Amino acid sequence: MTREGGFTLLEVLVATLILGLGVVTLIQLSSQGLRLLKHSGDQQQAALLADRLVRTAPPLADGVESGREGAMIWERRVVRRDSPDELIPPHGPAPELRALTVTVRWGTGRSLELSSLRLGPRASERAR
Repeated sequence: MTREGGFTLLEVLVATLILGLGVVTLIQLSSQGLRLLKHSGDQQQAALLADRLVRTAPPLADGVESGREGAMIWERRVVRRDSPDELIPPHGPAPELRALTVTVRWGTGRSLELSSLRLGPRASERAR
């Protein structure tokens, strides 16, 4: 019995199995990468929206506002806080301190919260 060059059926099946596993693994990695890219894009969009809402908040207006922009639902909350002693000047009126919090929600249970503080003149000083 002489054996001619070539592959046996078993060798071809093993090679096909290895190739198939490699292709399936690459497809899963690609799918995971695309999913992470979408989550990252949504997170970036939410951060940009929250930043814009913090920057455009009316100065020293207490209250809660909410709205929707595309798939994002947002809430902006402004609350008066007591000014720490370090911020009270030795002469002149003490400024008012406001806590500003913006929460953006999207998707299923995803959210981003951005908080900031603002100083401004007291209501009695603004009226002058």
